[in-house]
Amino acid sequence: MTIKRVATLLALAFAIAAAPAAIARNKWPDKPVRMVVPFPPGGNTDVVARLLAPRLAEEYGQQFIVDNRGGAGGTVGAEIVARANPDGYTLIVVASTYASSAALYQLPYDPVTGIAPVGIITAGPLILASSLAVKANNLKEFVELARAKPGALTFGSSGTGSVPHLATELLLQLTKTSAVHVPYKGDTPAIADLMGGHIQFLLSSPLAIAPQIKAGRLRGLGVTTEQRSQVLPELPAIGEVVPGYAAATWFAMWAPAGTPKDIVARLNHSIARIAQQADMQARLRADGMEPASSSPEEFARFIGDEIAKWAKVVKAGNIKVD
Repeated sequence: MTIKRVATLLALAFAIAAAPAAIARNKWPDKPVRMVVPFPPGGNTDVVARLLAPRLAEEYGQQFIVDNRGGAGGTVGAEIVARANPDGYTLIVVASTYASSAALYQLPYDPVTGIAPVGIITAGPLILASSLAVKANNLKEFVELARAKPGALTFGSSGTGSVPHLATELLLQLTKTSAVHVPYKGDTPAIADLMGGHIQFLLSSPLAIAPQIKAGRLRGLGVTTEQRSQVLPELPAIGEVVPGYAAATWFAMWAPAGTPKDIVARLNHSIARIAQQADMQARLRADGMEPASSSPEEFARFIGDEIAKWAKVVKAGNIKVD
């Protein structure tokens, strides 16, 4: 048998072997898709996933089932997906806590190269608010007060190592001042104590805190994104007063490493298109978020940058979680 004949037969054999996998991918999805949310029901990540799921189901003709698997700052659910079969039938919707948790926990997989990034879905700011008892009428005066009295102010957050906590630590580090952290189990008790004057300031989501600012119960000082927010457009971006400051919250999707690239590409296109739907935009903006999109490659670079940023904050602040 000639070398040319052997080569032809080998090529044919490889093509035949590859055909079932290619056919399977082309038929994807032909059964329900599991979409893990690494937090309990009712939180912002869960809301984004449940907005996305029926729209994906309508597009692909299969159920996209939200599966809440909370624990350890979102790392429990993330590990479940990282270890799942990379066939496109297990996905995860994550929040910006994905990057902060990677800076705090020793993970059993690489949070950048050990996954198949799909893309960002939406992004938005946190809002810096103070008690009315704080003698600062705006962000500039607040920064001056904090610098004049290092360690005298107390701030709340939704928990040690949470994005609001680390974003506040970043602000303190850039302004070269200090304040006492009081962690809470969620936004609600922290905001209640802020209104009661038991703590002086905090960062929280627009959905949780904007109504209290608009009602005059708290003083809004700034937003964490590089641009101002449509929710409270009168508030400056913190970076306008503190150069280099930015700390957006975001929600995104990834899949297990090795998920076929054509499935990843289809999902990326779908979530980008869904985020631009008028009713989806209206719902997101009501919560202070804006639709966003990225290629899988752009999202991978973004994750790496975010983890590196929060790792520096964690190290400089000597922040540890139990």
